[in-house]
Amino acid sequence: MLTTLQGQHLLGWIAAVRADDLPGLTSFVNGLKSGLNAVTAGLTVRWNSGPVEGRVNHIKMIKRQMFGRAGLPLLRKRVLLTAARR
Repeated sequence: MLTTLQGQHLLGWIAAVRADDLPGLTSFVNGLKSGLNAVTAGLTVRWNSGPVEGRVNHIKMIKRQMFGRAGLPLLRKRVLLTAARR
């Protein structure tokens, strides 16, 4: 389902997990049920927020590298400098 974007099969997979009565997966499925429409859409549509999440991860990495020694002005400069290189 993940690589082939076939989210329409999610309900069948959920039913199979519940039939097998696997404790770890059953609790995972219960969590999926609360946002079933969003999960199905995430497994079906082609677009995603991967590039945005990658950029956020990169900014957090830069911030961690500074060990909290610098404030927002330096963080801003470092983020803009690394963005210019990409």
